[in-house]
Amino acid sequence: MLLFRHGAPGQEGPGIVDRNGKLRDLTDRVADITSETIGAGIVAQISGLDPAELPLLPEGTRIGPCVGKVGKFVCVGLNYLDHAAEAGMPTPAEPILFMKATTSIVGPNDDVIMPRGAEKLDWEVELGIVIGSVARDIEEDAAEACIAGYCVVNDVSERSFQLERGGQWLKGKSADSFGPIGPYMVARAAVADPHNLDLWLEVDGHRYQNGNTSNMIFKVPFLVSYISRFMTLMPGDIIATGTPAGVGMGQRPPVYLKDGAQMRLCVSGLGEQAQTVRTRGTAT
Repeated sequence: MLLFRHGAPGQEGPGIVDRNGKLRDLTDRVADITSETIGAGIVAQISGLDPAELPLLPEGTRIGPCVGKVGKFVCVGLNYLDHAAEAGMPTPAEPILFMKATTSIVGPNDDVIMPRGAEKLDWEVELGIVIGSVARDIEEDAAEACIAGYCVVNDVSERSFQLERGGQWLKGKSADSFGPIGPYMVARAAVADPHNLDLWLEVDGHRYQNGNTSNMIFKVPFLVSYISRFMTLMPGDIIATGTPAGVGMGQRPPVYLKDGAQMRLCVSGLGEQAQTVRTRGTAT
C-alpha cells in the first residue's frame, strides 16, 4: 500500500496509488495522512479499499510530504560504515542521534532553498521510518509492531552550519525545505525487508550515492528500540536512518550544491524524489 498526500502546501489531502500506478484521491474516505490518523490505524482502516473505485487525480497534481503534523523528526548519524569512513570519523559504538526541525519538512519534489549564508549545501538519501504507535522504552523484538511504514528522506545539510558554527548538528539540518519526505508512505507489510533496499542519489545527472540498507550499522528494530529509551516515539514521528557514502562533503575535492542544481534520489520500492536548489530570491 502506497499512501501519499496531494495539493497545495498546507492544504494537502490523502491519496493512494492503485495497482497500475495511478494516483487516486482518498479525501472522501479519510481526513488526511497525519500523526492523528496514523495513530488511529489508517493503514488497517483502508486496507480493504479498492483504489480503482476512487477518483483519479489530475496530471501535474503536486505531491506533498507523505505525513502531516509530524511531531518529531529524529535522525541517525554515521549509520553506514562507508559514510563514517568518508567523513573521517570513527565507527560509532552507539547510534548518534540528532533532530531536524519539523518546519524543514517539504514535499518530495519541492524546491530546496539555500538559507542566507549557505556555503556548503549537501545531500543525503535515507530510508525513513514512520512510527505507527506509541513506543516508550520498548524491547527490540517489539519494535516492528510500532512501525506504520517507510518513506524516502533527503537529509539536506549545510555543512558549514553543521560543523563550523559550534553546538549541535541541528544548525545545519533544520532550515526550511531541508527535509523532503515521500513521495509515499509505504505500509510496513509492503516492505519485505527494510535491510535490503537499494538507495541512490544523483546531482545534475551524476550518481554520487549508490548503496544498500544492508550496510547500515544499526538496523531498524534496534534503532526504534534504542531511540525509545531516550524519548517517547509517537505516531507520525519520522526516523531518518542514515546515509551511505557519496555525500558532497566526502568527494575529493568536496562538491556542494549550487543554485539551479537538480537532485534525484530513490529508495527501491518507496518512490523517487526530484528537487531543484534555489536561492531564496529565485524559489518558485
